[in-house]
Amino acid sequence: REGRNKRSLTQQDVSEITGISRSYLSDIETGRYMPSVNTLIQLASLLDLDLNFLLKMTEIQVKRCEKEGEFT
Repeated sequence: REGRNKRSLTQQDVSEITGISRSYLSDIETGRYMPSVNTLIQLASLLDLDLNFLLKMTEIQVKRCEKEGEFT
């Protein structure tokens, strides 16, 4: 979300550029879904973000969800 906001892009903008649905982007931003590597690559490229940073953030989210019992 932060990278998208820094570039003054809406979720709809990102959706139209990448082909990723707006609702799925929202779910990624809120941590409801963990994106695939391909999705991370698309987002990193569009938002000019370090892919390693995005992968690490995803890893942290997975660990948090496992700790909170959201994943089994």
